[in-house]
Amino acid sequence: MSVKDDYGGDYGDGHKKIASAWFETFRDNLCAALEACEEDVTGPNRTSANEPGRFERTAWRRDEEGDDNSGDTGGGGVMSVLRGGRVFEKAGVNVSTVMGEFSGEFRTRIPGAAEDPRFWASGVSVVIHPCSPLVPAAHMNTRMIVTTQGWFGGGGDLTPVFPVDEDTADFHAAYKDACDKHDEGYYPKFKKWCDEYFYLPHRGEARGVGGIFYDNLNSGDWDADFSFTQDVGRAFLEAYPAIVCRHMDEDWTDEQRHAQLVKRGRYVEFNLLYDRGTTFGLKTGGNTEAILMSMPPEVRWP
Repeated sequence: MSVKDDYGGDYGDGHKKIASAWFETFRDNLCAALEACEEDVTGPNRTSANEPGRFERTAWRRDEEGDDNSGDTGGGGVMSVLRGGRVFEKAGVNVSTVMGEFSGEFRTRIPGAAEDPRFWASGVSVVIHPCSPLVPAAHMNTRMIVTTQGWFGGGGDLTPVFPVDEDTADFHAAYKDACDKHDEGYYPKFKKWCDEYFYLPHRGEARGVGGIFYDNLNSGDWDADFSFTQDVGRAFLEAYPAIVCRHMDEDWTDEQRHAQLVKRGRYVEFNLLYDRGTTFGLKTGGNTEAILMSMPPEVRWP
């Protein structure tokens, strides 16, 4: 029995399968686009690795004993990680579909879980740490979650060490176009949400130059909300690889590399202290390596 089958509505098994399949398709398309950057680079990164970087996939299972022996627990996912490439020092594109029960502590913090602790969640999570300090780091995720309620969430943001106006404008334009196709109120709302969410209060600074962030999206039209979630992924696929290609052949200095490693420290601080996805994964028994895939391979604090 699935979680939503008890309650009916649009978030049943058929739509769960459709959403999960899309997250996997997006994963395949993005991995191919990033591997194409690895093939095409001709600048200083090319000498740092003899061969273009490739994503290695590792499947994992979330095994959990269900109280009712219904088999409606567990699930798993696939980690796709590129390490030590010509362009990307580390890039992760992970997909997962998990189900089970929230702990007593956590269920009060999730919509619909206080009435029934069972949940189902599927999504794709992307974190990219380039070799070059002139290529922005990036994050993107989309997900569908079902408790006694159902909703979509996600977004994407850009974290350059040295912001470039053209990059920022192109990244935001892609997301504005995606939002405006569905609701002209989405972009200003979700941009503001991103600016407020990806903020380090203990530093008094934003993590990057923003993007969009949304959660608990259930307009009452599952098809419309799913279509928007797909367009959020497509916008990232359109904008980010193009920004990478714009800068991946540029020379950089040791001073710029040092600044990059310090900036990565801010990324670590946010993900460990404030990121909802990290908390959700750890509180629901997810794969620790997949959850902490977002951590950069090398970082320093001044």
